[in-house]
Amino acid sequence: MAIYPVIMCGGAGSRLWPASRPAHPKQFLPLVGARSMFQETVLRVADLGEAGDLVVVAGVAHGELIAAQLAEIGVSATVLLEPEPRDSAPAMAAACAWIAGRDSEGVAVVVAADHHMPDGAAFRSAALTAVDAAREGQIVTLGMRPDGPSTAYGYISPGQGPGPVRPVLAFVEKPDAATAQAYIEAGYLWNSGNFVVGAEVLLAELDAFAPAIAQAARAAVGSCALGQGALAESFRTAPKISIDYAVMEKTQRAAVLPVDFAWSDLGAWDAVWQASDKDEAGNAVRGDALMVGASDCLVRAPAGLQVTLVGVKDIAVVADGGQVLVCDLASSQQVKTAVDQLKAKGREAVAPAAPFQTLSQAAVWFDQWLKTSALPLWWTLGADHVGGGFREALTPEGAPVEAPRRSRVQTRQTFVYATAGLMGWQGPWRQAAWHGMDYFLARYRRPDGLFRAVVSNDGEPLDETAALYDQAFALLAMATLNQADPGHTDLAGEGQRLLAALQVMRHPAGGFREAGDHPFQANAHMHLLEAAMAWAESGGGLEWQALAAEIVELALSRFIDVEGGFLREFFDETWAPAPGDDGRLIEPGHQFEWAWLLARWAARTDDADCGQAARRLYAAGLRGIDAKRGVAINALNDDFTVRDANARLWPQTEWLKAALILEQDALAPAQALARYLETPARGGWRDRLGAAGAFVEEPSPASSFYHIAAASLGLAGVGVLKGSRTNACK
Repeated sequence: MAIYPVIMCGGAGSRLWPASRPAHPKQFLPLVGARSMFQETVLRVADLGEAGDLVVVAGVAHGELIAAQLAEIGVSATVLLEPEPRDSAPAMAAACAWIAGRDSEGVAVVVAADHHMPDGAAFRSAALTAVDAAREGQIVTLGMRPDGPSTAYGYISPGQGPGPVRPVLAFVEKPDAATAQAYIEAGYLWNSGNFVVGAEVLLAELDAFAPAIAQAARAAVGSCALGQGALAESFRTAPKISIDYAVMEKTQRAAVLPVDFAWSDLGAWDAVWQASDKDEAGNAVRGDALMVGASDCLVRAPAGLQVTLVGVKDIAVVADGGQVLVCDLASSQQVKTAVDQLKAKGREAVAPAAPFQTLSQAAVWFDQWLKTSALPLWWTLGADHVGGGFREALTPEGAPVEAPRRSRVQTRQTFVYATAGLMGWQGPWRQAAWHGMDYFLARYRRPDGLFRAVVSNDGEPLDETAALYDQAFALLAMATLNQADPGHTDLAGEGQRLLAALQVMRHPAGGFREAGDHPFQANAHMHLLEAAMAWAESGGGLEWQALAAEIVELALSRFIDVEGGFLREFFDETWAPAPGDDGRLIEPGHQFEWAWLLARWAARTDDADCGQAARRLYAAGLRGIDAKRGVAINALNDDFTVRDANARLWPQTEWLKAALILEQDALAPAQALARYLETPARGGWRDRLGAAGAFVEEPSPASSFYHIAAASLGLAGVGVLKGSRTNACK
């Protein structure tokens, strides 16, 4: 009868906001010591079983975070990742079904990942006592002897028995203060939520009292190879219910082992303060804090933030991810109420936890945001399903904004959904991509083979300008959709015809002229290079490789300053820097975007000079990062003085793409980008961050989706989306 430690990693810990967020809940935070609560729990329970017997049950979003934290402490585990949280009964059932499939006599020691038990030896001794009772068929919970009345815990009324393990007379919910005092006087115990039970015993009780849970759990692990623990989609069919309601309040096997070692579920900031080391004034401080006449306070401050407390007592100050909490420690339980109100107003940063702890965590979050929120939102509400094509914008609440339709929006959205298909999105990517492409080909084509700039909501021409910039995005959309879904339309032929039509825009000194006030510019060439590379990389003819090589040479010889290594935006007809302020403009986002393209070209051609240029451009882009806000700003001058301190969304995506391909620190740009994605309608974005740190309240422009999708594609190469070092569920 082997022992299998089981760690339950559910729960969001909203009472520990703002440090605890859904993407990075409290069990993965170092609330008391240097290690996270999850890591402390692993080290406390691992020795109860043999190597490899540890089982972790968690949500799919936390798989890579768990892998990273296990690796940090050198422990391996089977990780059962739930496709959807269904509460403690289905989670325990899945763990026991996995154990029973390996060892029909196995005993599970089930603990929460976020509990504080500083005396690990005392816990293990109690667990082994409970294991003996579990081997006799009892379902044993650990009942903590209270050190005082508390309204934060449920209670257990123990009966009498011949040994240390006693029958349970009743489970009761969290009481009010007076009732809690009465429970203490009557000898009740705190319900710790830790259980020791034979795997087959729990499954049999579930068969009797909650058969749908047992059935879903067995099906969820039934197709797994031994030791892999992959939870199938059938897990979603399990009723969402706690183990107390599903089994413990109904079974005749419920038992409790009273224990009196130190324990806390760290359910609120007052509990964290109580468990933390304190100075002589009773203050528990982590981070840069000055305490003047302050006592019995808790402070949690991130790097770079100075906190000062003067003449206060019994308060918590917690800053994390751009949010600050100040509360009376006695009112810590009310933090959840405040979080609920912030969420209702769309102000609780419900997108990512901040900051991401690992790049793989960021990759998982962006992949889920893209596939479950953004792609569905912009297809259902961002597309015109009556007149055709895509709309220009959505409000932050998700309402469509009607405006004349630029060709670049149609081609960019086509690119987005074709890219989604290449990334394996299971939604209607093909339908969405062709919705955009068919509308574009029907409404924007001019008689000369080029494409106009703008049509009305009814599809009537409004602006006949054929911008090189717009033709480049037409070619990019064609190349990407042709790769994702070849054969529907002759997109290769369309691309060839457009390339031929572009020759009228050729400039005698090399490159192409752009329409409008700046005919000699780097930006339009950048996107033409991106399109040419897309065709070359997906099997297009040699003409695409030649076009890409021509633009790369123009960039290396003309666009990029030889001495400074940075890229200018505007030029004269000889491709010398334009006179005046136009020639001095440097956009950090374009330094990153060109770095990304040139790094791709260097990898394709083994061009060392091109690779060196990419790295110099990346370094130039970093000079446009505002350390205070953690974002790439809009514009610099050629002496690197600030020209425009505002920060749009798209430079953050280009910073991220360049960091990924050049193997630089990509966590910072991932976090910067994530801030823009915190909108009431999940799947939208903010476009402009002001110099003072506030976002401009305005609709989400559809054109930004191209940038976000390309950055998400880069993140998809991070290992978390291809597997992990644990036996995690896929």
